[in-house]
Amino acid sequence: MRFRPCIDIHNGKVKQIVGGSLKGDASVAEENYVSEHDAAWFARFYAKDGLKDGHIILLNPVSAPQYRDTKQQALAALRQAPGFFQLGGGVTPYNAEEFLNAGASKVIVTSYVFQDGTFNRRHLEKLVQTVGKDRLVLDLSCRRRGADYYIVTDRWQNFTDVCLNIETLRQLAESCSEFLVHAVDAEGLRRGPQLELVDLLAEAGISVTYAGGIANFQDLKDLRQRGKDRVDVTIGSALDLFGGDMSYREVLKVLTEDLASE
Repeated sequence: MRFRPCIDIHNGKVKQIVGGSLKGDASVAEENYVSEHDAAWFARFYAKDGLKDGHIILLNPVSAPQYRDTKQQALAALRQAPGFFQLGGGVTPYNAEEFLNAGASKVIVTSYVFQDGTFNRRHLEKLVQTVGKDRLVLDLSCRRRGADYYIVTDRWQNFTDVCLNIETLRQLAESCSEFLVHAVDAEGLRRGPQLELVDLLAEAGISVTYAGGIANFQDLKDLRQRGKDRVDVTIGSALDLFGGDMSYREVLKVLTEDLASE
């Protein structure tokens, strides 16, 4: 299990927010933490520690007035550490190359593929043709509806009709290199991960990163066990970098020691 750093940008600021709190045009959200450092600072910080394959997420939609500032923050971060970060948020075949050329290792996509509440295979094929399977990450962030999890889009505001299950994971794995999955109902709440979702992701068949609810080191242990060492982790609000109680340095130490013992 690897630690994947995250740089979430909202209204031109690096923030940690409560998942699902973005409403309307996503200009307002319930904030856990707003950093005094910009995205480029975080990119340098993580790159200095050699942490690759983290993700930069633009939380404002392209249509929002704040998107320009958010995008500039993201581009500046990518240029500080070329090849270190994946980028997501409003990515389509028409703007993906701009982010890749700026230094993104891969692009992360949700809404373009799961559009108008359903899976658009033609759009997925267009993305694969444009950027290639190896540079494509599908964001399968989800929320519970009844006993199942369903993929949500548009900054986690809208449910799709796509149930996240083994069949869905195996089908989509044929067209991308990785999955990123936020457990939206747990995101930013620091009440523990949704381990039944982690059980499912352990069977994804390709690289997958889980985010949502991590609050302490026991959660990391549980995640590693339930994820069968196949699920990587990102930690946001619980990290001391974002006002939380978990020492960033201790997280790296714990996970490095875990890898060394394998």
